[in-house]
Amino acid sequence: MRHSNPPFRAEHVGSLLRPQAVLEARQRHASGDIDADALRKVEDRAIADAVRKQESVGLNDVTDGEFRRAYFHLDFLKQLDGVTVTGGIAANKSAKASDDGFTPPQLSVTGKLSHARPIQVADYQFLASQAHATPKVSIPSPTMVHFRGGRAAIDIEAYPEMDAFFDDLAACYRDEIDALYRAGCRYIQLDDTNLAYLCDPDMRAAAKERGEDPNTLPKQYAELINAALAGRPDDLTVGIHLCRGNYRSTWFAQGGYEPVAEVLFNELAVDTYFLEYDDERSGDFAPLRHVPNNKNVVLGLVSSKTPELEPMDALAKRIDEAAAYVDLEQLCLSPQCGFSSTVEGNALTEDDQWAKLERVVETSRQVWGDS
Repeated sequence: MRHSNPPFRAEHVGSLLRPQAVLEARQRHASGDIDADALRKVEDRAIADAVRKQESVGLNDVTDGEFRRAYFHLDFLKQLDGVTVTGGIAANKSAKASDDGFTPPQLSVTGKLSHARPIQVADYQFLASQAHATPKVSIPSPTMVHFRGGRAAIDIEAYPEMDAFFDDLAACYRDEIDALYRAGCRYIQLDDTNLAYLCDPDMRAAAKERGEDPNTLPKQYAELINAALAGRPDDLTVGIHLCRGNYRSTWFAQGGYEPVAEVLFNELAVDTYFLEYDDERSGDFAPLRHVPNNKNVVLGLVSSKTPELEPMDALAKRIDEAAAYVDLEQLCLSPQCGFSSTVEGNALTEDDQWAKLERVVETSRQVWGDS
C-alpha cells in the first residue's frame, strides 16, 4: 500500500548537521559582525540546499534541518511570553551524557504564558517555497515546559494553581498550530523527551523527588498534548517523536516503552509515533502490541548517533520482528532521532548523514515497495 500522505514509508525526524557556513555565520552574528538579516540569508541558502538533498535521496517529506535553531526546543519555547531560559551546556564525551556533567539550559515560567506572535510561520513559509516534497515542521512538545523543572520552575504568583498553567500552555500551542495551518502547513511533529524519560527508572525517581507522581504523569501529559491539539483540522497530520536524549551522540535515558505504552498509544490524540529503536536502550518491540489499528509507528532503527551504516537486510529483519506486534502496513522507517538536536551535531559526517537517509529510503522500497 503506497502512502500518498504522511507519514511516508521513509521518514526522518528533522534536524540535520549544520553546514560550516551556517556555523560560521552564527558565530559572526553572536560576535556582532553580521546582523540578523545577513544570518538569515546564509540560513536560507543552506536550507534550500538541504531541501534539494533530502528530495534527491528520495524522501517524500522535507524539513529545514532546524538550521535556524541552536536547540531543538529552547529557540521555540523562549518565544512564548512568560518563559525564561538561563544557563548553557557543558561539553562531555561519555556515552551517557549525564555521567559526565552535562548541564542543559534551565527553562522556567516567570509570568503568565501567552502566544503573542507566530513562532514558526515565517520559517515554514520559506521551507514550503523551496520544497516539491511535503514540508514538515517540528516543534517541541508542550511537556518540555514542565517536566525538567516541575512545580518549582513555575512562578507561584503567576500560577498558584497548576490547572491554569496547563490550560494557558495548551492555548499557546493551539494558537501556534492554527497559525501554521493557516499558512499552509499540513504536517507537524511534536518532539518529546519526557514520555521517553518516564520509561527510565532513574528519571522516574528524579520526578518523584521533585514532587511529581511518575505513574500519573503520562496521563497528565497526554491530556496536555490533547488539549494543545484540540480542534485541529482533519487534514493536519500530527506525529510525536519520543527521544531519550541526543547531544553530540550522547544520551540521557534508557528503558523500554512499557511504562507508558497504554497511555501513549491509546490516549494520545496523534496520528503517528516516531520511536527510537536503534539499540537495546529502547527495549523490545512488545509494547507495540498496544498500538491501535488506526495509527502508524515510525521505527527509528537507523542510528543518527554513529557513522556506521546499517545493513539493509538487518533493518528489514527488525521491521519483520516489529510486525509481529503491529501490522506491517502501519509501520514506517526512520533514523532514531535527528542528526543535530543541538547546534553542535552528532559524531558523524554530512556524507554519513546522507548515506543513512538514503539507506532508510532504500530499505523502505525493499520492504514496502515505495518510500
